[in-house]
Amino acid sequence: MGRAKRGSASTRARKDARVGTSVAAIQQDFADNLFFCVAKFPAVATRNDYYLALALTVRDRLLDRWIDTARTYLERKSRTVVYLSAEYLLGPHLANNLINLGILEEVRQAIAPLGLDLDELIEQEEEPGLGNGGLGRLAACFMDSLATLEIPAIGYGIRYEFGIFDQEIRDGWQVEVTDKWLRLGNPWEIARPEITHEVKFGGRTEAYRDERGRYRVRWLPERVVKGVAYDTMVIGYGVRNANLLRLWKAEPRESFDFQAFNVGDYYGAVHEEVVSENLTKVLYPNDEPEAGKELRLQQQYFFVSCALQDMIRIFHQRIDDLAEFSQKYAVQLNDTHPAVAVAELMRLLVDEYGMDWEPAWDITTRTFAFTNHTLLPEALEKWPVSLFGRLLPRHLEIVYEINRRFLEEVRSRYPGDGERVARLSLIDEGGGRHVRMAHLACAGSHAINGVAKLHTELLKSELLRDFHELWPERFSSKTNGVTPRRFLALSNPELARLLNDTIGAGWIKNLEDLRRLEPFADDPAFQEEWRRVKLANKRALAAQILARTGIAVSPESLFDVQVKRLHEYKRQHLNLLHVVALYLRLRDDPALDVPPRTVIFGGKAAPGYFMAKLIIKLINSVAAVVNGDARVAGRLRVAFLPDLNVKNAQRVYPAADLSEQISTAGKEASGTGNMKFSLNGALTIGTLDGANVEIREEVGAENFFLFGLTARQVREEQANGYDPRRCYAQDAQLRAALDLIASGAFSGGDRALFRPLVDSLLNRDEYLVLADFASYDACQRQVDRAFADRARWTRMSILNVARMGKFSSDRAVREYCHEIWKVAPQRIEARADDCRWPARAPDAAQRPPSTRL
Repeated sequence: MGRAKRGSASTRARKDARVGTSVAAIQQDFADNLFFCVAKFPAVATRNDYYLALALTVRDRLLDRWIDTARTYLERKSRTVVYLSAEYLLGPHLANNLINLGILEEVRQAIAPLGLDLDELIEQEEEPGLGNGGLGRLAACFMDSLATLEIPAIGYGIRYEFGIFDQEIRDGWQVEVTDKWLRLGNPWEIARPEITHEVKFGGRTEAYRDERGRYRVRWLPERVVKGVAYDTMVIGYGVRNANLLRLWKAEPRESFDFQAFNVGDYYGAVHEEVVSENLTKVLYPNDEPEAGKELRLQQQYFFVSCALQDMIRIFHQRIDDLAEFSQKYAVQLNDTHPAVAVAELMRLLVDEYGMDWEPAWDITTRTFAFTNHTLLPEALEKWPVSLFGRLLPRHLEIVYEINRRFLEEVRSRYPGDGERVARLSLIDEGGGRHVRMAHLACAGSHAINGVAKLHTELLKSELLRDFHELWPERFSSKTNGVTPRRFLALSNPELARLLNDTIGAGWIKNLEDLRRLEPFADDPAFQEEWRRVKLANKRALAAQILARTGIAVSPESLFDVQVKRLHEYKRQHLNLLHVVALYLRLRDDPALDVPPRTVIFGGKAAPGYFMAKLIIKLINSVAAVVNGDARVAGRLRVAFLPDLNVKNAQRVYPAADLSEQISTAGKEASGTGNMKFSLNGALTIGTLDGANVEIREEVGAENFFLFGLTARQVREEQANGYDPRRCYAQDAQLRAALDLIASGAFSGGDRALFRPLVDSLLNRDEYLVLADFASYDACQRQVDRAFADRARWTRMSILNVARMGKFSSDRAVREYCHEIWKVAPQRIEARADDCRWPARAPDAAQRPPSTRL
């Protein structure tokens, strides 16, 4: 017994020396990693070397927890959530991992004697180019929450070599620059070259009879690529659970054709490598040309095929019968990008594992659930049948068979209703035949959800109405949320410190605890502290704006912020019209009594989206004129902050006074930027769209600046022949603002430059910008009056934060767990043993054939 205790103590000592959380242990591991892994010593080490050494030091502690987690899940055969997403907008890892591990200050102390500043090393990290907008950020928040809630989970996606793009502004225009996020390496990932799966494309199929006389189909592909796994650990806050994010890189089966090289065909020798690796080169290739569409579909199939094959491999480590597959896994389709997984799982079960159709379909529908993220019909993916069949001939056959059986059910429920059958069909027969991926996802899933209450109601009544009438029990609403770890504890440390000192730190894991702030909303001393924190954040952002744009702004002014992806339905141009109207009022009336205002824009436009890029140009052109006009100096400033990403946004959310959430009602599914701003004390000006509806319900109508048409009124306006020119004629301020833009005042006299935007607003105005302008302008005047009353504004800000508990991604994930995934937490305890040093290696006969995760 004494020897066992001594052995256990020795094991713990060995582990503590490598993965302990004391200042001394961290110092030692940091020095070891700099020397043994980065191969540098302090006299020659660069800042990036120190960053890499520190990242590896933190990763050691992640791996310690991940190994314990993986062993526990394996032993318990834990039911596992699988998240399939084409993007994960993770943000930088280092600081977030330090917070979740609870060692931020220990690390700061450990490296300080070396003259190193932790904030500088955090700043050194490159943002992973694995996502673009809200869909990818939601996936990242959910991975954080799954680990924090101790839910077994794997996220699968693509290891893009290059992100969507880095944005530069040249002469006011967006310029796309290659996002080389991997150029200095990625210390957070672990390459798994032994975990690979083959993915087929093209070719043809042939039918045959198996040994039991059953009809079968084999796929004879034209090309096969190899998916290689790269793993990143996602640690939960305050727990030992570390879940897995596994991303796939495409490689050729054979990277070098030696015969071609020997005969002098040097390009041919590496041709297969180039073609295969193109699959995972770029996030969201431009899909305007046919080649772009083909690559996009290839990417989607590649990662879901790798994921499903990998899931089956892991499943077979402990369970033999694939009939239990849906008991082991709950798979969430994050929008339509991974919807081809429905057909792929059927192919694997029927073609590769010999199942009959009916049990395979039962497993498939019990496995998948589908989250819809859009209300824009054009955003629902549809692939030309010709393209789909050429790339995935077997899957087209499977889709046809799913559709045949599905439409038989529809006809039996609605006899004689041919129009309904056509609307529900997985194949769109109009305007060229297309495979409807949202329909495939709905048919192949046991649950379908929207991401806000309004969004879900609109799905049920409009976009997916026929599916809701067919299967009402499958539909539910799961309002999005954001992780408070990254978007408050990390991004706003001064506010987090004030919250901790006032109500304790429980809110970091239970955001509803913020309700305990409410009694302090009218406390003058607390209000003063609140304003001090906000002003410090505004000063930091002002310094960033000056450094990035050369524009000096006053932290004392109202920071009016709209940062999000550029799209006409998000209506950055409505905001800009108000800026021009306010500029004219200030210019013409120097005595106008309004508080100074700084209007801050940010966001990327899709490379092929002309109108969005023209809006960016107009924002910068308006900024140049307004900022250069001495008549409005000190009263109005405009800035466009380039290259919006998670890293840059974390500086913006804490500094905002006013959050612009002004999309056309009925167009935004949910939004999560609205939540991040409110969580950091910004007040919202917005329409009743997406999650705005629920934010207003939670914070109180008196603490929300509401304007604009409702979704129902928008539909009525459009149905009644909406005429934007009538709004133009009736509103002198709107007319003056539009006329000034059209006159060339912001384009050096060039009347043609912004004519496409002006004409679009006057002749079509698809998103009812002009219809909402008067209401928006009146609401902005309410904002001015409220901001001028410091005590009132501060009280509203405090109450916004206090009432944001509902909008944690932890709450959203709990709802998925209870209502859709049916999965329970698995507590991970620290192991007394050390699996790195088994007492005795198992005999080969006893070793499972595949036990690697």
